[in-house]
Amino acid sequence: MSAKPILSLEGRVALVTGSTTGLGKSIAARLSDAGAQVAMNFANNADRAEKSFAEFQADGGQGALFRGDVTDPAAIEKMMSEIRSSLGPVDVLVYNATPDQPQMPIEEYDWAFHQQMLDFFVKSPYLMTLAALPHLKKQGWGRILNIGSEVYDRGLPNFSPYVAAKGAQRGWTRSMAMELASHQITVNMVQPGWIPVERHENDPEEMKQGYLDLIPLKRWGVPQDVAHAVTFLCSEQAGFITGQTLTVNGGMTVN
Repeated sequence: MSAKPILSLEGRVALVTGSTTGLGKSIAARLSDAGAQVAMNFANNADRAEKSFAEFQADGGQGALFRGDVTDPAAIEKMMSEIRSSLGPVDVLVYNATPDQPQMPIEEYDWAFHQQMLDFFVKSPYLMTLAALPHLKKQGWGRILNIGSEVYDRGLPNFSPYVAAKGAQRGWTRSMAMELASHQITVNMVQPGWIPVERHENDPEEMKQGYLDLIPLKRWGVPQDVAHAVTFLCSEQAGFITGQTLTVNGGMTVN
């Protein structure tokens, strides 16, 4: 890890939810490269999480591992208290945790599934921001970063609960950016395309190839592509950027 990272988060504490696998794991590593102490979060599968954190440390990562359901108010309060005791108060929040997202026609979804999507993508950012806000406002500095999805812009069929919740998360990002700007707290969104990670291992090859054929840059995105975008928006150098959505999908959508 560079002693003088180009993108600086020296002295900051960053919490990345759902960060022991997939995109979150890569985001945690890049934030640490920028100098942050990283609170890695998981809810289930402690063995996998501990292995992931050991790999993070072996690569020079600085931080600690915390278990907590980011949709549960009591679990959030407990986790934030543990982070404060171990690393210090949280300065950077990256909302990455996600449940499974099966694609089905509307008749096969129920409201409980819709509620789960809203819990992860609206309730969780709301509750975690509330928990961190007194510190962020007091110090007059903060970074809040939502992980969105290109599905909102593409309006994919048979995906309506996920698309709707991601749209709500994007709207929340825009409104909170305006509300918190006077406190020098930026709120942005990074919106990835389909970037295959562990949970996509069993997806049909024809589906993967069909998507790859549509990408203008003619290659798959990798987790580091998203992690670099997140790190920039969370860095000191991005302090004049707020309320924005940066799409990382090789040109699949053009804003």
